[in-house]
Amino acid sequence: MRAIAVTALHGEPALVELPKPDPEPGGVRVRIEYAALNPYDWQRADDRAGTAPGDLPHILGVDFAGQVDVIGRGPSRFRVGDPVFGRITTPLPGGGAHAEYVSVHQDSAIAPVPTGLSLKAAAALPTAATAACQILAATGAGEGESLLIVGAAGGVGSYLTQLASARGVRVLAAVRGDESRRMTILGASRTLDVSAGPEALPAAVRELCPQGVDALADLVSETPDAFAEQAALVRDGGIALTTRGAGGTRTPHTGPLPVDFRLAPTALLLDALATAVTSGAFVVPIDLELPLEKAPEALAQNRAGGARGKTVFALRPHGTAAHHAP
Repeated sequence: MRAIAVTALHGEPALVELPKPDPEPGGVRVRIEYAALNPYDWQRADDRAGTAPGDLPHILGVDFAGQVDVIGRGPSRFRVGDPVFGRITTPLPGGGAHAEYVSVHQDSAIAPVPTGLSLKAAAALPTAATAACQILAATGAGEGESLLIVGAAGGVGSYLTQLASARGVRVLAAVRGDESRRMTILGASRTLDVSAGPEALPAAVRELCPQGVDALADLVSETPDAFAEQAALVRDGGIALTTRGAGGTRTPHTGPLPVDFRLAPTALLLDALATAVTSGAFVVPIDLELPLEKAPEALAQNRAGGARGKTVFALRPHGTAAHHAP
């Protein structure tokens, strides 16, 4: 099968040919139609590049959608041919979603694709939409409260903007100027242009929320110092959340409460998200569709920053038409 993998110490992701994985007992093998790109993919690639030779090759990618191809030994809640989507949480050695096949356990974060949801859209849901849903819950932002999203134009931010807006949260989306229109369409109350320099965002937030915002979702800061600058825009007692492990400590009884977010995908939540999309509760913000062989370049571009919406890789461009939305 074709796959995007790191195959050598200090190597770069590349298109390679590898054997198909076999499903474990209680597992299923999925013939992948679409896979999605997430920052986690290139972060994992960087980690794997310096790993022990015995852990290679390492196939990249965690988000997928396709059809059940083989059922492992034992009872199963799936049948061959079922359209499914999911996020790989405990893959077999070397397993990843940027490949033509993947083997996962049936009790992991994998769910049926409902009628009316395309496989392409389903592939773009698991990591980013799950993260957005759980981030919103972690911030506790409710109707009439303000939520500042730094890095709002990416996949997680695009979902989070929609979900928070639907709850009546006042979303302040920190973006570059040419992203303002798209984020407004997705539900942002205000877009704050960060391209004018380091003081642009603090000045805009102080004007709109003199006491500070109620909550922050920082999707981009990689260091405690960078995160602290964003957290300073949150009112005392508010929530300052980081998705990049950049949280520090808080002086007791002062400043916002720092939250170091950790994703917890489940099949139940995937079911709920798929239902929400088919009911029109929010849209899947796919920005770019590429063939699998373009994945190494897409990973490099995502590493450089400035992502907009979701990028998906088509493993088989003429996928299962019966499950493609019109």
